Amino acid sequence: MAILSKIRRWYFRYKLSIREISRRTGFSRNTVRRYLRTEIAEPLYPQRQTPSKLDAFTDKLTQWLTDAARTSRKQRRSVKQMHADLCALGFYGSYDRVAVFAREWRRQQLESTHGASKHTYIPLQFSPGEAFQFDWSEDWAVIAGERVKLQVAHCKLSYSRAFFVRAYPLQTHEMLFDAHHHAFTAWGGIPQRGIYDNMKTAVDKVKQGKQRDVNARFAAMVSHYLFDAEFCNPAAGWEKGQIEKNVQDARRRLWQKVPEMPSLTALNDWLAARCVALWHESTHPTEARTIQAALDDERPFLMPVGQPFDGFVEQTKRISPTILLTFERTRYSVPSSFANRPVSLHIYHDRLEVIAEGGIIAVHQRLFNRKHEPPLIIYDWRHYLSVLQRKPGALRNGAPFVELPQAFRTLQSILLKRVGGDREMVDILALVLLHDEQDVLTAVELALETGAPSKQIVINILSRLLDKTPLAPIDVPPELTLKIEPLANVTRYDNLRLQGDNHAH
Repeated sequence: MAILSKIRRWYFRYKLSIREISRRTGFSRNTVRRYLRTEIAEPLYPQRQTPSKLDAFTDKLTQWLTDAARTSRKQRRSVKQMHADLCALGFYGSYDRVAVFAREWRRQQLESTHGASKHTYIPLQFSPGEAFQFDWSEDWAVIAGERVKLQVAHCKLSYSRAFFVRAYPLQTHEMLFDAHHHAFTAWGGIPQRGIYDNMKTAVDKVKQGKQRDVNARFAAMVSHYLFDAEFCNPAAGWEKGQIEKNVQDARRRLWQKVPEMPSLTALNDWLAARCVALWHESTHPTEARTIQAALDDERPFLMPVGQPFDGFVEQTKRISPTILLTFERTRYSVPSSFANRPVSLHIYHDRLEVIAEGGIIAVHQRLFNRKHEPPLIIYDWRHYLSVLQRKPGALRNGAPFVELPQAFRTLQSILLKRVGGDREMVDILALVLLHDEQDVLTAVELALETGAPSKQIVINILSRLLDKTPLAPIDVPPELTLKIEPLANVTRYDNLRLQGDNHAH
């Protein structure tokens, strides 16, 4: 994964030739061209897993080594004896593997004992456009009158110290991707590398030294934005001390007084505006100028943002017989033709897209059901129309049809009082499958104004609305032209009525 990201970064960002990239990677030039031409951002092959026979016994072996280090040399248990004891517990690996683990453990202990104090740090200095740092925090806000715990993403440019804060309900991949896009957009560009801790949304496994098993979707985002991701050593927060301090400063600047907003979107808009205001108000910690002035100098060194990363997480779901899929204790409807079938669910930070047969079949706003309450159910009545045509009786008490537009509900209340009115109403609703919903709704509203709405009247009105062809002008022959045009005179009608009354007498 890392080599794919490097190839894209060398070519698009540093403008290296394909020949030079081929020389550095050992790949053929055709292979490099294929990666660049198809804009591959993540590999399509599964990551190879090579578990060790010793993985299940590392905790036990570490405890034995720790106990042995605390005893005298004469009484200390040897590594060979530890290997024999592990075999008695079910370990079937070689002695060499246990010996390598023991040597590595002793090396780490020696470094921690004779290394520098954990309270000693080295000052860091960064060039313009060189790096940014990222971290999460937890804070509270009042959203729509309810106190809610939020996961807050913090991003900070290492040179200008321009920071960006954005709040989310969860600390997941799709939230992480969205936070990066908004931060890059606010800064006006992308630095060369990002500095992270070993968060689960980025690192699957921490290995020796700087080696990491990086999450595939995170690596795809890094490859898309053409920056290099670096990860701190475990428990080495000073390596990203700028963002650690920013988390503390943000609590004082932004969260000390709990913000009250009508929605999460309004809160994030306020946070973005507040960050920009603080850039102008705050002085750079090492220079006699504002953060905004330093950012203005740094922006020419940032790479343009371009298209946002398609930051979704994919899951496979199976649609229930009631035409619903379940995600995070909430059920969402899909078109009825996909009942009892598997679909692909693309999870974004704010919406859910249901994919089947190569296209999007449903889109829902993502809801977060935090409380231990019965699952929420989100219906789209349009998804049930084909079933309703076979079972028109379900219209009267069907749960998906509770939220019909007002004009449809008014017409339904009238038609269901007639014999066969449920079938008529179903046929009217089915017009939405063939025509624009707003046109059908307008036809229903006009039919209601007549005072005697029916299926045929709705269809006739809809036909007139859809017929946009202007009427052709009629040429009137001269001989048909009126020489004396009639006058609107109601007096003549009144005289006729009087004559009728006289005859009646």
